[in-house]
Amino acid sequence: MRNRFDRQLQTLSTELTAMGSLCEKAIANATEALKNGDLELAGLVIREDEEIDQMEKEIESLCLKLLLQQQPVARDLRQISAALKMITDMERIGDQTSDIAEIIISAGMSEVSDIKGISEMAEATSRMVHDSVLAYVNKDLALARKVMDADDEVDQLFDKVKHKLVKIIAEDHGKQGERAIDIMMITKYLERIGDHATNIAEWVEFSITGVHKDYAAL
Repeated sequence: MRNRFDRQLQTLSTELTAMGSLCEKAIANATEALKNGDLELAGLVIREDEEIDQMEKEIESLCLKLLLQQQPVARDLRQISAALKMITDMERIGDQTSDIAEIIISAGMSEVSDIKGISEMAEATSRMVHDSVLAYVNKDLALARKVMDADDEVDQLFDKVKHKLVKIIAEDHGKQGERAIDIMMITKYLERIGDHATNIAEWVEFSITGVHKDYAAL
């Protein structure tokens, strides 16, 4: 019975890794669509958000089966509970990459928009998503805490880009100013993605230690 349960836990880790990879791909594609004015790629990001939504449902179903059909001990229970929380954040990451793509399409950003700092933000948030899921799979507390620390880097990048865009808006009330407002929204979505990756890492910490910063120790 335990061997079967362990195999199911391994399947859970595999599915979470796959969902995390989809989120990383979505971040990369949304950023590439912005940089190159690729409306077709932006449309693909929106369509692929449905795949992330479907994976959330499948992983949620697997978690519920593990909880209902097995009798997990405390550590296993934390691992499954953390996974349920993590997929919620990953689903929201998918939503926010889709929101970025919708801005690109609705604003007609068919020209290159390579604002310095945005690519760095996207790379940093994508790395945070990857590392947070890897920390879960490998039960790596140090890596999870590294992800939490990386959120400060994303926030600093956001502030730098925001200041540049505010300057553009103040100096140009025409088309360039309007585009800057749209890009400001996109950078805010990237900053939120970093927040969700941090949430994932905090649940990884909980799965390993039984402690979450927002809840009493279990």
